[in-house]
Amino acid sequence: MRWRYQETVLTLCTVAFFVTMVGRLAISPLIPDIAAELDISNSLIGGALTAMWVAYAFVQFPSGVLADRFGERVVVLASVAGTGLTTLLIAVAPGFAVFLLGTVLLGAAAGLHYSVATALITRTYDDIGKAIGLHNSGGPLAGLVTPVAVTWVAVAYGWRTAVGLVAALAAPVAALFWWRIRPTEPRRPGQRMRERFDLGPITTLLSRPSIAFTSVVAALADFTWQALASFLPTFFVQYRGYSQTLAGTLFAGYFVAQGVLQVGVGDAADRFGRDGAAGTCMVASIAGLAVLVAGPGLPWTWTGIGLLGLGMGWGAAVFPRFMDNLSAAEQSSGFGLIRTTYMVVAASGSVVVGVLADAFGWAVSFGFLMALLAVAGGLLAGNRVLGLGY
Repeated sequence: MRWRYQETVLTLCTVAFFVTMVGRLAISPLIPDIAAELDISNSLIGGALTAMWVAYAFVQFPSGVLADRFGERVVVLASVAGTGLTTLLIAVAPGFAVFLLGTVLLGAAAGLHYSVATALITRTYDDIGKAIGLHNSGGPLAGLVTPVAVTWVAVAYGWRTAVGLVAALAAPVAALFWWRIRPTEPRRPGQRMRERFDLGPITTLLSRPSIAFTSVVAALADFTWQALASFLPTFFVQYRGYSQTLAGTLFAGYFVAQGVLQVGVGDAADRFGRDGAAGTCMVASIAGLAVLVAGPGLPWTWTGIGLLGLGMGWGAAVFPRFMDNLSAAEQSSGFGLIRTTYMVVAASGSVVVGVLADAFGWAVSFGFLMALLAVAGGLLAGNRVLGLGY
């Protein structure tokens, strides 16, 4: 089969997403080493990482505005190169102030990528569900590779070298993207950027019924994703009694399942409809959480991991749903604005689930996540069955 330019776009956008995700995930496994060398507490490092994720969320809308003004290619290039440069800043940080600055800038640089790359893929492909699912697989692949790679390098050469490796990865990817991706025509090259931040048009877009409905579903699902990304290994150790090594292996398996299965979710969304595919993801997630909490023995745990990996591939169905309800002129900045909105809400998932686990235990905490997913699934089912048209 002949290799087409659209495959080049999809491949390099996916690799770029992999790089930005590696940058964001590289710090967490190294927290003990960083805390010891910089003489700072885990709480301060946790605060820095929270600031990184908040910066990542807030930059989603401005990234789309920049793409409309200068083209998607330039913004994705800036994201990959910026991820590499900011990880270098973290790697040479002499103290907490520079470390904090580096993490915030890392979140902002990495955040430039996703909304813009998704808009570029939408611009290139007709059947966007499968394409977006393939693009999203860059994130779970990073989740599988990064903890193992940076931990091994840190043991042998120190945490600074481990973080600096992100820059070594980002440089050739940025060069390849610059070489192989054609310049993209800006959608609104002549419009003043200040006009794009007027509250009137922003409110109008977010209050559009189809967008508001999908945003609620995305916020509920992403709340769960954030919570699991933070606490799933801890759940395995504290609730299931597994070793840290086994917990890490299961966590990697979760990312593998999510990365592989969400491609099928995207294909199903193209073939059978966005709501049906997204609703199936909510049901699979609920079943997976229930099996993890109540299933006896390791085989049941692996079954729960598989179901949860399928369910957390919801983005391959929900993100195309956003794109279906945005005009071509809105797909960069509009999708970025939407992501900023629901991700800021969903960012509280880690805090809420952690508090519930401390106060009531992991069964209650995961039960709360199941309830939220049931609400999301009920909304999708009601919209489809009743023909509400959201």
